[in-house]
Amino acid sequence: MATSLLRVPPPQGLLQPLVVPERLLLGPGPSNVPYRIQAAGGRQLLGHMHPEVLQVMDEIKAGIQYAFQTQNQLTLAISGSGHCAMEAALCNLLECGDTIVVAINGIWGQRAADIARRLGANVYELLKPPGECFTPWDIEKGLVQHKPSVLFITHGESSTGVLQPLDGLGELCHRHGCLLLVDAVASLGGAPIFMDHQEIDVLYSGSQKVLNAPPGSAPISFSERAREKLLRRKTKTQSFYLDMGWLANYWGCDGEPRRYHHTAPINSFFSLREGLAMLAEIGLETSWEQHQTNCARLCQGLLNLGLELFVKEEKVRLPTITTVRVPEGYNWKDITAFLMDNHAMEIAGGLGPTAGKVLRIGLMGCNSTNENVNRVLRALRDALSSCHRSRL
Repeated sequence: MATSLLRVPPPQGLLQPLVVPERLLLGPGPSNVPYRIQAAGGRQLLGHMHPEVLQVMDEIKAGIQYAFQTQNQLTLAISGSGHCAMEAALCNLLECGDTIVVAINGIWGQRAADIARRLGANVYELLKPPGECFTPWDIEKGLVQHKPSVLFITHGESSTGVLQPLDGLGELCHRHGCLLLVDAVASLGGAPIFMDHQEIDVLYSGSQKVLNAPPGSAPISFSERAREKLLRRKTKTQSFYLDMGWLANYWGCDGEPRRYHHTAPINSFFSLREGLAMLAEIGLETSWEQHQTNCARLCQGLLNLGLELFVKEEKVRLPTITTVRVPEGYNWKDITAFLMDNHAMEIAGGLGPTAGKVLRIGLMGCNSTNENVNRVLRALRDALSSCHRSRL
């Protein structure tokens, strides 16, 4: 009798087997997931407070400390993507009325400024054209003028392909009574970063780039200076889910017995653990060198095709994601569609301030190989000779 009340039939699509095509993901992320990490994520589920899961979380914490080059106790993985880690960093550091300076040379600074405004912070923007980086003098000018409690800057600007130099910025911020918050979602594991040595106060990343794990977990770490600011808050963090006090306890960072906060994505943690393990086995210095070498090969190959690199200054090109100007007379959508349809390969168009202007090619983690450099160059050569409809 109850079935007679049903008005919505079972979706026909769900009555068919799941079909997922095989593609080479050479865009700005996510990157392909190696079998070892796939297998880890496919293991049987355990309870989020089981001792075996807590042990995996401890191993993740140690792996993040290695990848970040930090000894910070307040180090963990947010149950969410890199965007979620950005929001966690900002909503824990900022209270209504606090002042933040945001360095904007791409979409991630724009997003950080948006979030900070929603939190009621006084937001001041330092602007650079897409494709350029900030100098210490640019930063100091903003610190002197606005006297912020936090400076946000992006290490690997995936929308523009810029690698922001960080040396000296932490010391500069601390001299002006400011905390340094760095986005390393696109750069972690692919370019050198030294959280403690560079005096970075909050650093976060994502799982789906160089770490080659599925999106959904995001490493983050807070320095002792940043932790003390959290303890001095006059108001509670606006997000319960991202409250670093609760998360620190769940991750065993505060020395207290662990308490339930939320049901963590256990299988995502299994995958993240393996991604960090693979990075540890390769070694950071080897990984940095691999990404730099393959990026240089790709850039030279793009120049040989007659294409123009978007980031002019070689030393500030992001080794994980290369941006190239859309060649005159072509529609970027035709090029990316041709690669997808004819080579089962993803590269991406621009994002935010580079939308319609660039193509973005990612070589991250297991995808950063000489073979993939050759494959994407061959595919682009094919696309440039075949996309006649897009020529003016």
